Amino acid sequence: MTGHRAYLDYNASAPLLPEARSAMLTALDAAANPSSVHREGRAARGIVEASRRDVAALVNASAEHVVFTSGATEAATTLLTPNWRMGRGDLRMSKLYVSAADHPCLLNGGRFPADDIVRVGVGRDGVCDLDALSAALAAHDRTDGLPLVAIHLANNETGVIQPVPAISAIVKAAGGVLVLDAVQAAGRIALDIAAGAADFVILSSHKIGGPTGAGAFVAASDLMMPKPLVTGGGQEKGHRAGTENLAGIAGFGAAARTARETLSRIDGIAALRDGIENTIQSLAPDAEIFGQGAERLANTTFFAIPGVKAETAQIGFDLAGVAVSAGSACSSGRVGPSHVLKAMGRENDGGLRVSIGHGTTPDDIELFASALSGLLARRGGRASEAA
Repeated sequence: MTGHRAYLDYNASAPLLPEARSAMLTALDAAANPSSVHREGRAARGIVEASRRDVAALVNASAEHVVFTSGATEAATTLLTPNWRMGRGDLRMSKLYVSAADHPCLLNGGRFPADDIVRVGVGRDGVCDLDALSAALAAHDRTDGLPLVAIHLANNETGVIQPVPAISAIVKAAGGVLVLDAVQAAGRIALDIAAGAADFVILSSHKIGGPTGAGAFVAASDLMMPKPLVTGGGQEKGHRAGTENLAGIAGFGAAARTARETLSRIDGIAALRDGIENTIQSLAPDAEIFGQGAERLANTTFFAIPGVKAETAQIGFDLAGVAVSAGSACSSGRVGPSHVLKAMGRENDGGLRVSIGHGTTPDDIELFASALSGLLARRGGRASEAA
C-alpha cells in the first residue's frame, strides 16, 4: 500500500460524490439566474426545484418546506431566533434550550441573547438528561414566549444518537418548538420529519458527499417560520434572500438522492467500524471508546488512550497516511479539550475521532491499525502485532 492514504474523517466532510460532481458541472453550464423568467432562467429554476425534491425526500418532507442556505450554520442561525411568524402575526420564543454536548452552531445560540440560552446536561454516555430537560421546560415562563429546544440528533464527535421521540414528547408537553440538527445523521439513519417528532430539521450538503457552501432547513409545515436572517430579494419564498447557489444546490440534491439510495448499505459500514474498535481495544486495552454503551451512528468512533494527547496522535496518524480528527473540525484548526467530553463528565485532553463512509475500504482499516500500532510503540504504549 505504498503511497496509500486513508481518509477517515467523514464527519468533518465527506468526499465529493461522483453524482454530485456531475450534477454541479451540468449546473455550471446553466448560465442563468433561477429567478429569471426566460427559457434559460426556467431551466436553472428546474435544477433548483429538482434538488429541492431530492433533499425533501431524504427526510420525507414536502419539497415546498425546504429552504436552501449557505450551510448548516446559517440554517441554525436562522432558526435559533426569538422572532417568528405564524400566519400574518408574530410569535415569540423567549428562551433557547440546547444540549451541553451540542455542536457550537447550536451552543452559541444563533440570534438569542446569551442570558436566554439554557444548557441542558447529558449523562456519561452522552445522552441528553431527559429529567433535566423536563424540569427546565416545566420552569419555563410562557407569559413571555414559548420555549425553543434545539438538539443534535447524532453527536458529531461521539456519534451518540439522542432519544428524539422522548425529547419530542417533553417539548410538545411544554408547548415548545423542536429544532433537530440532523447534519451527522442524514444518510446514516432513516429520517422522517413527517412522523411529527421535530418541527424543523437542519441539513448540510458536504456531510453527505455534496459540495461545501450548501445546506438547508426543512420545516414540518408552513404554519410558522422564523423571521429571515438574510433579507433583500424574495428568493426561497422570502425565507432566505440572495441568488441561489445553483451549482451547490445541484450537488446537494444529487448527494441527498445518493444518500437515500445507499442507506440500505449502512450495515457494511458498521462492520468496518466494529473492526476499527476491535483493533483499538486489541492494541490499547486501556483505551476508552466514548458513548460505546449508547446507540451510536454506524460510522463513528471517538476514543482516547491514557497518556496519549489527541493533538500529538492526530499528527502521528497524518504522518502515517491516515486522516482522523481530534474532535470537531469546526474550530479553525484548534485542538484541545473536548466540550463534548466535558459535558459527559470527563476531564480530558481531547479524543480521536475516526469516521468512515461508503468509500472506506479494508485497506484503509489496515493502514489505521498499522499507524496506531506504530504510534503506541513509539510512545511505549502497550502495542501488539496488528491483526
